[in-house]
Formats: sequence, structure tokens, C-alpha cells
Amino acid sequence: MEQRCQLAAKGSGRHLIWQVQGQRRLLIIRIMHAGNSQTGASLAEGQTDYAQVVRRIRQCAQELGFASIGIARAQVATATPWLMRWLALGRHGEMDYMAKHAALRAAPELLLPEVLSVISVRLPYWPAAADAQVQLADGELAYVSRYALGRDYHRTVRSRLQKLIDRLRHEAASLGLAAPFACRAFSDSAPVMETEFAVQAGIAWRGKHTLSLTREGSWHFLGEIYTTLPLPPDQAINDHCGDCRRCLDACPTAAIVAPYEVDARLCISYLTIELPGAIPVALRPLIGNRIYGCDDCQLCCPWNRFARIGDADFAVRNGLDATPLTTLFAWSENEFNTRLAGSAIRRIGHQRWLRNIAVALGNARSSPAIVAALAARQDDPSPLLREHVAWALAEQAGRHREPLDDVHGHG
Repeated sequence: MEQRCQLAAKGSGRHLIWQVQGQRRLLIIRIMHAGNSQTGASLAEGQTDYAQVVRRIRQCAQELGFASIGIARAQVATATPWLMRWLALGRHGEMDYMAKHAALRAAPELLLPEVLSVISVRLPYWPAAADAQVQLADGELAYVSRYALGRDYHRTVRSRLQKLIDRLRHEAASLGLAAPFACRAFSDSAPVMETEFAVQAGIAWRGKHTLSLTREGSWHFLGEIYTTLPLPPDQAINDHCGDCRRCLDACPTAAIVAPYEVDARLCISYLTIELPGAIPVALRPLIGNRIYGCDDCQLCCPWNRFARIGDADFAVRNGLDATPLTTLFAWSENEFNTRLAGSAIRRIGHQRWLRNIAVALGNARSSPAIVAALAARQDDPSPLLREHVAWALAEQAGRHREPLDDVHGHG
């Protein structure tokens, strides 16, 4: 079956690659010409010093709080077959948009015509929060992925990228660029191969958990600017994971099926954020108290020992780093929307939020408070929530009987 899926991936990817190959050759030739025109001892009169443009926007990026910035060519030919194989194997689950927009990921020029360069940036987010491992060990507390404890990163990163574009235009004009050029900013907001460009731009490598990784860890967001300027590219960064496989071994659901390969259908982040329907029963006990996302593959990574506190925008809000599950389960829809305004969590909606917490309550130690919280929602209008609450109550009932069974067993 695996071989058949791989053959199917090759077939589906081959048509897409052929489709953009002609345009890709033209782009490569254009970049080579732009680079060759600046290799002489001095620039021709009226010609823009793109290396100087890059030096100036690097400084601006630092002023905006970005930890690093790099330049890549707008080429993803080496990554496209991996994407097509992943889709052919069905590992995207119900994230239909991944398949629907695959062509846009494989051909950056479809998002910005005549794009030549990609500016890749990295913004750290590691918050000053309650100890993650302690929180995971306490089944009565809710665990929220560290990236979602503060402000929605989409707004922050995109806003700063737009400021960087403004600076780019200013610097290009001051250095004599008269011809108009186009730019477009992205922050996990469009079909862009973010990690691939980060690798090419030399600001991160792809870890075995598939996340972008640096010597300062993986607690960061990525952002990109597509531009038609022929900016000189940086050198790609090498992988520094070595023989380590801690992320594979730490994954609660074994979603990292092989180094650099994740099956989203098993991933807790997918199950609690992307999956719209019922969480598979077999996976519910493995979720523990994780109600939004999962960080296990990052928490165990040796490189994250060197992480520093990230941008202030991502500081903890609403005490989400140490709140009891029962407290969050009691939130009304209005409270959910009000308290989580400006948070990435809000996009999953109140119903999925309660679904996730119901699973976590089912996994928690049995207590009258937890049973009462679940019972209060067992007649909820939502069939999805009712089913998850019923499962959780059954788990609590079974857990409550276990000590008695042990006593009778020892007779």
C-alpha cells in the first residue's frame, strides 16, 4: 500500500511540476542575469546595489524585533515532491485546503507574478509561563500550546512585515531604484512553504519533527515577503539534529511516523485545532490534558534549552498557562469570544473548545467536581459535544470503579 501511495504521489506531482517548469526556468535565468550583472568591480551607473538594500533591511528587521532574516530564491522544486507524496498518502487528514492550494505552494509566482526573491524572517515567542512539564503532569489543569498563550501571531508578524516592506521600498528608492517592484507579505496566511524558505534563507533547518529549528530552539514564528527584486540569496543552513530522535520518541500519539515525516491525522495539534468533527475514540486517552495544540516534540528538544523569552506580544493572557479544566469548561460562548479576543484560539470556536476540554476532563483523575462539570453539559444542544461528554463521563465512571474492583479482586 505504501508503494502504491508513493507511485500515486509521483503521478500527481509530475503534472504539477511540468506545469510550472517552464516558468521556473525563466525565473532562474532572470535571477542569474541579475546576479551576474553585479559581479563586476563596480556597479554600472544607475544600477541598484541590492546587497546594500539587504544590509539596510537586515538592520530594520532587527529593530522590528525579528531574531533573524535571510534571503532565498523563489524556488521550491526540491520540496514539491515531498508535499505531493504527503498529500497522496492522505496525511493531511481533513485539511482539504492543503490539497486544494498545492499548486500555489509549488509555484510562488502564482501568488506574486514574476517573484524572484523571498525574504524570510523569524520572530521568537517563548513566553514567561508556568512550567510546561509540571502543567502536563497535573491532569486537572488545561495545557495550551505555548504559541497560543498570548496574542494571535498572524497580526503581529504581518504588521511588522508590512513595516519591513515600507522600509524596503524606502531603501531601494534611496539607492536609485527607479523601476517599480512588487511585494507581498505572508504570516501563515497563504499557501507558502515557510520552512523550506527558512532553510534556503539560512535562518533555520527542518527538524525531525518537521518544524523549523535553530541553535536557539524552535519557539518562533516564521514570516515571508515575496518580492520581484533580484536580491542576493543567502546560503542554506545545514541540519544539526544528528542522531537525536527525542521528538519521535516523545510524541504521545506517534504522529512523527519517521524522521521529517508527520501524519497529521495522529497529531494532537491537528486533532484539537484542525479537525472539525469527532476526535477518534482510540486517540482520546493519549491527548491527556492538552486542549489546544501540543508541544511535546519541542519540549524534549535539546536545542530548546537555549531558548530565550520571546516577543512581549506573546506574553500569557487570561492565565491560560495555569487554569483548571473545570474553569474553562464553564465559559459561555460569550465569555469564550470576549476573553479570547485577539487570540489564535478563538478561530476554533466555542464548540470545539468544549469538545477538547471534555476529552481532557475524561482523562483527568476522578473527582466530584469534574463529574459535575461534565454532567452540566451532557444535554448540550450540540450532538458533537454531547457525544464527547458522554465518553468522558463513562471514563470517569470507569476510573471511579477501579479501586473497588482491586479490593474485591484481592478478596
